[in-house]
Amino acid sequence: MSAPDGSPVGAERSIGQLFASATADMSTLVHDEIALAKAQLKQDVKRGATSGGAFTAAGVLLLFSLPMLNFALAYGIRTWSDWNLALCFLLSFAANVLIAAVLALIGIVFAKKAKKGRGPQKVAASVKETAGVLQKAKPHPRPELPGDRVPQAVEAVARSSS
Repeated sequence: MSAPDGSPVGAERSIGQLFASATADMSTLVHDEIALAKAQLKQDVKRGATSGGAFTAAGVLLLFSLPMLNFALAYGIRTWSDWNLALCFLLSFAANVLIAAVLALIGIVFAKKAKKGRGPQKVAASVKETAGVLQKAKPHPRPELPGDRVPQAVEAVARSSS
């Protein structure tokens, strides 16, 4: 078995190896945070496009069905009430305006939901939190070695200088 940098597990790594490993981990973390931000932004854009498409479809449908609906409603009111035909057409128009207002309110609600998409803000908060944790990180203290035992790296340096 070996560590991520290829050194055997349990073997002590040099400061340079530890620094290289930490740098690689930080780079990976930053790249992952950027990928997350892109994915969340893409989702927010997709919601906004869906909202715009719904507005457009509602408008086109209303536009093309409005004349038939007006005639049917006006003649229906006339049949039920025996009122003047002009008054029946005015009531039909008022009903269409009311329905259009309800559809516009629904569109506004969905547009606000798309605008409130907090994907990039969540990622920025996560990056700040990660940076705060890393700034407060302290190296893990090593256990004290007995006085008669000297680490191997120090022995090797001492031997090479003599």
